[in-house]
Amino acid sequence: MNFKEIGAGFVVVFPIVLVVSLVVSYLYSLLVHGSGMADWESSIRFAIIFGLVFPIIRQLDKKKG
Repeated sequence: MNFKEIGAGFVVVFPIVLVVSLVVSYLYSLLVHGSGMADWESSIRFAIIFGLVFPIIRQLDKKKG
């Protein structure tokens, strides 16, 4: 696997997933509980996981084809 491409993919995917996750958790908290608070812990966890998984999957698909 090419670690430079995985690192570059992480740099792109991490902030996108972090922002989307923060917005979703804020809206959920606002609509369901009535207090608009973003869940930073879950958002960062999702961003790290998806930031690693998506570039690795892309590399594996590239390797097959």
